[in-house]
Amino acid sequence: PRPELSQSDPVRGSRIRYSQRWTLIADSNDRKSIKTVLPPGPCVPILPFFLPKNGLRKSLNLTALNRHGRVYDDAQFGCLSWSECENKLLYVAEKSKNTSVETHDGKSACGKDRSVYSEDWGEGLTNKSAPVLCAVNLQIGFVSVLQGVPPDISPGQALWAPGSQSVFFVGWYHEPFRLGLKFCSNRRSALFKLDLDGNCERLSGPNLSVSCPRLSPDGSTLIYLQGRVFGPHSQCLSLHGKTSSLLDVVNRAQPGEFAGVYEALPSCCWSADSQRVVFSSARRNWKVTTAYLRSLSDVSKQYGSWKLLTVQKDLMVVCCSSPNTPPTLRVGFLPSAGEDVTWRTLQQPIMTFDFHWTVLDVTPPPEEDNTHYSGLDFGAVLVKPPRPLHDAKTPLVVFIHGGPHSQFPAEWNSTTAGLVKLGLAVLMVNYRGSTGFGQDSILSLIGRIGSQDVKDVQRAVLTALRTDITLDPKRLAVIGGSHGGFLSCHLVGQYPDFYRACAARNPVINAATLLGTSDIVDWRYSSVGLQYSYDQIPTAEALAAMLEKSPITHAAQIKAPVLLMLGGRDRRVSPHQGLELYKALKSRASPVRLLWFPEDGHSLSRVDTLADCFLNTVLWLQQHLQTHTHQKEFCC
Repeated sequence: PRPELSQSDPVRGSRIRYSQRWTLIADSNDRKSIKTVLPPGPCVPILPFFLPKNGLRKSLNLTALNRHGRVYDDAQFGCLSWSECENKLLYVAEKSKNTSVETHDGKSACGKDRSVYSEDWGEGLTNKSAPVLCAVNLQIGFVSVLQGVPPDISPGQALWAPGSQSVFFVGWYHEPFRLGLKFCSNRRSALFKLDLDGNCERLSGPNLSVSCPRLSPDGSTLIYLQGRVFGPHSQCLSLHGKTSSLLDVVNRAQPGEFAGVYEALPSCCWSADSQRVVFSSARRNWKVTTAYLRSLSDVSKQYGSWKLLTVQKDLMVVCCSSPNTPPTLRVGFLPSAGEDVTWRTLQQPIMTFDFHWTVLDVTPPPEEDNTHYSGLDFGAVLVKPPRPLHDAKTPLVVFIHGGPHSQFPAEWNSTTAGLVKLGLAVLMVNYRGSTGFGQDSILSLIGRIGSQDVKDVQRAVLTALRTDITLDPKRLAVIGGSHGGFLSCHLVGQYPDFYRACAARNPVINAATLLGTSDIVDWRYSSVGLQYSYDQIPTAEALAAMLEKSPITHAAQIKAPVLLMLGGRDRRVSPHQGLELYKALKSRASPVRLLWFPEDGHSLSRVDTLADCFLNTVLWLQQHLQTHTHQKEFCC
């Protein structure tokens, strides 16, 4: 296998992408048993059209050909699909904006006013507006833009159909206007088939969301993921074939059982015999690899997260990690029915840490139960240093994920590891509404943000303090981003004497004022329990409901010092949200500090931004939790 790896380079302020080759020697008596793993080859920078002979066979200057705009390399639209003969490559690019026309006097004039607003697909997909399907013939160096895609469709995730005379693709409807697409599996879309003569046929049903088409090796079966339109921005998905449902939505996830599909399928996910599909998905507080409902992961031992990267001729390559073990690659052949996988580690982690971690299952008390979705529980992952210094109790940092429909699996998290290394315990909470607990859990949060999720986090903290006497109940802090920042600010406002510090990244502060600036306006309605339609006009009642569920209503009660970290180019949660809280706290002489990153967006993911946010968060926590443990190590 030749996996792709990346590493942050803080000196250059960029991420280095490279590949590394491992050679596996199979057992001569059993071709599906790995006898030896040879030492890995050197790290090689990632190059386009990187082929087995470690050489660049063909290079095309797409800019000079001027057939389209920038090639899409994102996970939402982007693809690279070889034809069966391996002479043609299918990909997605921005439609050419070269629409100049000739005037009556023979001069060239722009056929479109440059000042006309051009929609794009929102946060993380800026300047991606009108994708087109492109095919390059590598033998003759010719690029063609495929014709016949309906004009109200933005195509992506394309692959060749058997015979390479037509293509399958996902098309997202962009009329009457585009909504933010990243992290949103609820956008109206469909599966299409387009032949090279321009005839297009819709294969999936209407008014659904569709993603991840995957064709079996023998070309007989096409599968894809399907979900609802609007409502929760991320959801439990069903797995479909061309004519039937193969895996239904899981409403209630039982401990130890398959919990549903919540994330994209790997690009290569089929068994060699085209009979089984392998994928990773959340299961309560874990991430597991599953072969058609049968778990192939052993989360009870060293690793809490098993993420499938690819399957090649039944050889599975997975990335395994846990809160105290950085990611490592493991391989194993897909077993026959009733057999277990024999996993081999390609390379041991560079280091492991002596952190203690445990998974907590939390049941809300009767007064916090959701009457419409009764009986739901949730969980958390507690990570601690090996022992408190000087027999003192350990300060606890409550770490809340965003979304809200996402998850903190029991996997390696660099922020958590850094905080624990500095002597802090970290509690990562998967409140009701997190993925991995079934669709009922996700739906239970609709209309109850700012209350159910806030109480769940507080309940998880109280559970951790009750079950672990080494934690210090007088030194508590809360951190989080996006919806996690929303909850962090709610907690210090609703429980003003409980927490000593707060650090929030791009938090939602006032959902009413966010309505007109967010790229996912539909979620602003859905989150407070209101139906959304494209022609929606705000009403006083809707705005009042949004305001009532917002942290800004508790700003006057906040006592804990608040650190705000905002991206100036955030299109999901406008940075003016954080500024609104900043001004409210400043006007009351409450301790607050604001960091502004003008070139970063919602994720605050630039290499220099990540380092800046982490260092400032640590210093903020050390100052206000009065902890200076490991300071020498931190400064080094």
